[in-house]
Amino acid sequence: MARETAAPTEGEAMTAWRVNAFGPPAAMSFELVPRPVPGPGEVLVKVHAAGVGPWDGWIRAGQSALPQPLPLTLGSDLSGVVVAYGSEVTGLKLGDPVFGVTNPRFVGAYAEYAVASAAMLTGKPLSLSHVEAASVPVIAVTAWQGLFEEARLQPGQTVLIHGAAGNVGAYAVQLAHQAGLQIIATAGAGDSAFVLSLGADRVIDYRAQRFEDEVKDVDAVLDLVGGDTQTRSFKVLRRGGRLISAVTQPDAAQADQHGVNAAFFLVQVTTERLSRIATLMEAGQLNPRVGAILPLAKARDAHLMLEGVLPAPKGKLVLHVVTD
Repeated sequence: MARETAAPTEGEAMTAWRVNAFGPPAAMSFELVPRPVPGPGEVLVKVHAAGVGPWDGWIRAGQSALPQPLPLTLGSDLSGVVVAYGSEVTGLKLGDPVFGVTNPRFVGAYAEYAVASAAMLTGKPLSLSHVEAASVPVIAVTAWQGLFEEARLQPGQTVLIHGAAGNVGAYAVQLAHQAGLQIIATAGAGDSAFVLSLGADRVIDYRAQRFEDEVKDVDAVLDLVGGDTQTRSFKVLRRGGRLISAVTQPDAAQADQHGVNAAFFLVQVTTERLSRIATLMEAGQLNPRVGAILPLAKARDAHLMLEGVLPAPKGKLVLHVVTD
């Protein structure tokens, strides 16, 4: 495909999924809006594909942990081509295929064009389509950050990964395997073969077994489930181990009682972290898993899938905006 080398005319219209009042998927509105203009440190991306994640549903419903002034355009994960850039942008140029996240508020990607922070983008892996690349950023960086920056795991150590068959969990298992970790995973019996194929050493069926009866003295737990699973996880850690959750804040009193460290973290997508992920993907050491692919105009259906109203295959939901 030929590279684009000219920016769109300022003020031209584009289609985007907007939220003018928080609510259920019915609150989403497909509208014509002006194309955004990149400011300092930002680029304008012609969006080829946009990922859909649970956080998009929280933002739509008014449940975001961050202030979200209305109206807003939904979406954070994206893959596309740079068509314009503001001042203070280095390392990216017109025509570059990129992937990443729009901005720290996680809004703006369900559109034909999106402004994105250059510090939250990197070059798209050549081995991936735009649809595949748009499925990656938030969930893959969450797994990386949890394992290596929060849990500080080193080769040879043992990690228990909860929710290993989920979108973040599947990346966590692959990354842990590549890093030479011993991996114990929890998943449903139907997902056991899949999780083992990603590199897990052992899979515990969370419906049939209580993992705390099977596992002892692990170096870290990566909690992608929360609730009772998180509470029970304190029992399996060695003293001085780490319970890291991407879901909810662990109980500090329980952590003290068991002599472990416990923390909740919010993902921070950066060029550096994305570049690490991209390198692994180019080397064939990390593989995306795309679930349903819908056209941009069907974004409301994607949110109905998030809510369980419509069925969805396993894997990341992606909106296809432009044919690769």
